[in-house]
Amino acid sequence: MKIETHARTGALRKTLGAAGAALPVLALSLPAQAHVKWFAPYIVSAPPHRFAETLTDRWFWTGILLVLAFFLATRWVEKTRVGTALLAGMDKVSGPLWSRLDDFMRFVIAAFFVAIFAVGGVYLTPDLRTPHEWVSWMQLVIAALVFSRRTMPFAAAGIILLWVLALTEYQFFHLLDYLALGVAVAGYLVLESSSRPEWRRYRFEVLRWGVAIALMWSSLEKFAYPDWFYPLVAEKPFLTFGIPRDMFIPMAGVAEFTMGFGLLWTALIRRLSALTLFVIFNAAVYPFGRMDMVGHALIMAVIVAIFADPTPQVRFAIRRPLWTIPASLVAAMMVFSGSYWGLHAALYGPAGQAPAVAAQPSTHSPDPQHPHGAGAAAGESANPHTGHATRSNDGYRSAYTASMARMHKDMEAGMTVPDADVAFVKSMIPHHQGAIDMARIQLQYGSAPENRKLAEHIITEQESELAAMKEWLRRRGS
Repeated sequence: MKIETHARTGALRKTLGAAGAALPVLALSLPAQAHVKWFAPYIVSAPPHRFAETLTDRWFWTGILLVLAFFLATRWVEKTRVGTALLAGMDKVSGPLWSRLDDFMRFVIAAFFVAIFAVGGVYLTPDLRTPHEWVSWMQLVIAALVFSRRTMPFAAAGIILLWVLALTEYQFFHLLDYLALGVAVAGYLVLESSSRPEWRRYRFEVLRWGVAIALMWSSLEKFAYPDWFYPLVAEKPFLTFGIPRDMFIPMAGVAEFTMGFGLLWTALIRRLSALTLFVIFNAAVYPFGRMDMVGHALIMAVIVAIFADPTPQVRFAIRRPLWTIPASLVAAMMVFSGSYWGLHAALYGPAGQAPAVAAQPSTHSPDPQHPHGAGAAAGESANPHTGHATRSNDGYRSAYTASMARMHKDMEAGMTVPDADVAFVKSMIPHHQGAIDMARIQLQYGSAPENRKLAEHIITEQESELAAMKEWLRRRGS
């Protein structure tokens, strides 16, 4: 799931008065929200950090307090003439889109599936790769079915079917990141195609709740697996605006969760949250590339629809009184965190499962040619999850053994290329990947501070050289 903001909220800070103090810090916690699984190693069955650790993190509570101040101030402004004027201005800007919103949504849904078809080899998102070519063609068919009301239900069924098919290759817990959005888009297509007005009027509500749930659920990765973000922050340090990593990640998680929560609130909070998220997602396109736009296209389209909705109090929204804001936010955090950690424990046991290095789906180091996929170049291999928990000696020994066996096998394969230069690079790629794998195993099992520092340095340097070698192979057409 997975980006955040900026100085462009300056005008809003002036308008929202007391909220002004909250926005700058929130803005700094926003820019690294592109779905981390697209860019960093992960293993979903690995033991997550306990949520109790998050509850003792002062930066988590700092973010919560700033967001509460923002929401309360916005809700107060909403009751004044300034709030009425702001909403009227938004209505004027979004009015033309609101009148054609169904056309907009159908176009974006179709364009998304055409783009996913063009990417090839993925289920619904760049994170879920598949070797089956027919999956790509199925997504092209879904795009074609979107334009007729008679065939929209078949497109909806196709979306759900793709998620079910992905279960054959990926674990259920992993796919929960995409379930809410997929069901929401499928629900929209079914309701939009209905001839019954009492059903059709809920089509945008389904989308709004789907995106809100997806954002809140995926934000919990930043609390459960902050280590997944370390390689991303090391590779793109500008994302944190110089904020220390351990301060940035929990505040980014708070920002993502609360902006998703804001989509379920009253008109001004809902629309300002949508506007903020839209700027955030677009800001991620430059550092992460156009594949990031493809992967987030549906979320971005729904966010635009939420902003365009002029309804003062949408159906199924949270109650308006000010006191319900902190109570509802705390309740939402408890429900989602309890579900996340509880379901993980139910599926993998209270202590999770120690990662089998080559056995579970994992992304690889970012590739300049195809940064979101796996296996784009010779020698790539699965990376172990970089957790802090201490394991048994057998765990690190088996991880090192598997890593070295894989490295040697891939290096030998690279040496068979009948071109000395290409053979060198294709052998060095798994060599570097092996060093990265060993460093991640050290971070997972080791405790010596000097070794952990060395491992992080190795990962940063080797990933940079990996990217250069893969780019050289791309230019050579190899």
